Amino acid sequence: MVREQYVTSAPGPGPPRAGPDHVHKIGIYGWRKRCLYLFVLLLIVILVVNFALTIWILRVMWFNTDGMGLLQVNSEGVKLDEGESEFLFPVYADEIHSREDSSLVAHSTEGVSLNARNENGDVTGRTSVGPKEAQGHAQNLLISSPSDNMLFSADGQHTAIGPDKLRVTGPEGALFQHSVQVPLLKAEPLKDLRLEAPTRSLSMDAPKGVHLKAQAGNIEAASNMDVLLESTLGLLVLDAETVRMPRLPLSSGGVSGNAQGLFEVCVCPSGKLFLSKAGVTSTCSENQDC
Repeated sequence: MVREQYVTSAPGPGPPRAGPDHVHKIGIYGWRKRCLYLFVLLLIVILVVNFALTIWILRVMWFNTDGMGLLQVNSEGVKLDEGESEFLFPVYADEIHSREDSSLVAHSTEGVSLNARNENGDVTGRTSVGPKEAQGHAQNLLISSPSDNMLFSADGQHTAIGPDKLRVTGPEGALFQHSVQVPLLKAEPLKDLRLEAPTRSLSMDAPKGVHLKAQAGNIEAASNMDVLLESTLGLLVLDAETVRMPRLPLSSGGVSGNAQGLFEVCVCPSGKLFLSKAGVTSTCSENQDC
């Protein structure tokens, strides 16, 4: 190291003589010097490790000038040419679409959820597909055709179906818990149309009349209790070549000794019908079955 010597001169005769040496050591010695070298060595090791890890990440992730491996980053967004992408955390994007020659498929072992939020961050619409059920939450649900024709619309008040026909293909038909209002109700060709109420009554009302028509078959009305045909202001007309009532009750009264087996149909004020043995004149008034 550097040593500095200071020479003092004393008064008196004779040549000057050298005085005592004064040595000042300048620098880092001892444990400080060893710690400094150790710290520098540690920095070099960390630098080499970081550089090696950076090179390894670049090689593994396939970073290039266009993006990262098969994932390309351009001005239009992020594009994956082929293969599959796996996201471990939520993904935020304005638009996600597949290539022109393939479909967009989303897989998840737990479920797939799509959320729409407003400017405050509140969820305004949500679609969730789970392993057991699919749920949708929105103020309005609208399904349209490619030509922008409304196919199905639903909100909290009503549901509308756009196409001309609503076809129910289930083996049990359609189940309605409340009233149904339709302009036309018909079955598919070569199949029967059945309206059933297993535990309650079945009622059909229309302000201008109810029209039942079977072009190639029969119309049957079956009930465990009563079948009522009621007209408040008009008439009840049975217009057919033959009107049969095979199970009308037979009155015990009437003309005795009627060998021809002729009967007449009697109507009570209550509307009850019964058969009475025919005579020269009406025998309905002679019976007490009303």
